[in-house]
Amino acid sequence: MPSTNLTFADRSAHRAWLATQAALPAGFRVGTTRFDFVPREAPKPAKMTLTLIALDRPTADFAAVFTKNAFPGAPVIVGRKRLAEPRLGAIIVNNKISNVCAPGGVEASERICAATAQLLGLAPTEVLPSSTGVIGWTLPVDAMVAGLPAAAQALAGGSVMPAAEGIVTTDLYPKVRRATVGSGSIVGIAKGAGMIEPNLATMLVYLLTDLVVPRAELRAILSRVVGTSFNTISIDSDTSTSDTVVALSSGRVPCPDLAAFEAALRQVCQDLAEDVVRNGEGVRHVVRVAVRNAATPELARALGKAIVNAPLFKCAVAGNDPNVGRLVQAMGKFVGAHAPDTDLSKLRASIGGIVIFARGVFQLNPEKEVALVAHFRAAELYASAPPQDGVFAPPIHFPPHERCVEIDLDLGTGSGAATVIGGDLTHEYVSENADYRS
Repeated sequence: MPSTNLTFADRSAHRAWLATQAALPAGFRVGTTRFDFVPREAPKPAKMTLTLIALDRPTADFAAVFTKNAFPGAPVIVGRKRLAEPRLGAIIVNNKISNVCAPGGVEASERICAATAQLLGLAPTEVLPSSTGVIGWTLPVDAMVAGLPAAAQALAGGSVMPAAEGIVTTDLYPKVRRATVGSGSIVGIAKGAGMIEPNLATMLVYLLTDLVVPRAELRAILSRVVGTSFNTISIDSDTSTSDTVVALSSGRVPCPDLAAFEAALRQVCQDLAEDVVRNGEGVRHVVRVAVRNAATPELARALGKAIVNAPLFKCAVAGNDPNVGRLVQAMGKFVGAHAPDTDLSKLRASIGGIVIFARGVFQLNPEKEVALVAHFRAAELYASAPPQDGVFAPPIHFPPHERCVEIDLDLGTGSGAATVIGGDLTHEYVSENADYRS
């Protein structure tokens, strides 16, 4: 569940709230630059943003989790190697091109790290690369190296907003969340809008803290936190090649309680994960599925994923049509194929607090149908509009609220539980991904 239930009247109100979340922890600076280039594979003008996240001094206390896709991007390959290094001092991020399976991709990432390191007085192995964008294209390394001095010159403390804005691609708005623990803080930023199903998603997530959290503890905590946040969301069931979640501690402030730190980091990550779904490509409804009393937590999470990834149910949600048969069908399909020994005789299912299935049969009437439609409409982020010049475009560039279509499933067979967040399936999503490279 989100730590808040925020509403925003317009983009300015949302940006003002983001500014209240964006203060950098002690020991960090961020800088960005933007330049024109021409992709070799598609020779037409394009723009790329470089985003630099730097510590005032390198830290031994860093952690990262990467995609499980079997075709990882070059920055993921390099990043996994960086986990064995004694220190990390900076992260260099580019958008537009993801550097996945491109000729010379690893060498390109390493060259950019080396150029970044030279500017910052670091060893090349103290720089972590991240890339997001089109899969298969090659990075414009010369142009990126030429742009790096401007990003380094722009480095400043104060606000993480330049980095939050710099890492986005098809995102409609930046995502920033924060928490405090004692006199220290955690600030997280994320990008991600499509190709979202963890294990991770097309996500880049950077979690910065000034609290002292030793390396081994930070890595164990991050692994646990990712399991209950970014690995419980899905927009379209596609696992990206470039997913990266990085946590860095500048070690400036004593940590009074590692358990409190873990709880705060989990809340930051859960909020960012829901932000990613709410900002998903074409998403007009966020769907939250809470599965309770399952045989195991793993079954609960898998069942929740099966529901938020079911195309027919996602389309019904998009149309504000509470076609509950599609929900039950999706559950039955998953259980029949993957957990056939599950006893569904005790299943009790609700949407928006309205019981729609119990004791093996639907529990519906005209009054419930009206109430279900109202629940769907209340969760809608924006109304669908006709395409302009053949292209669907969302009319908003901010999240108007944090409401969800709320689904509760009580299996009554155990103590396992999980909450999964997903989105609907809209014309806008298809249009966005049909024209992604165009």
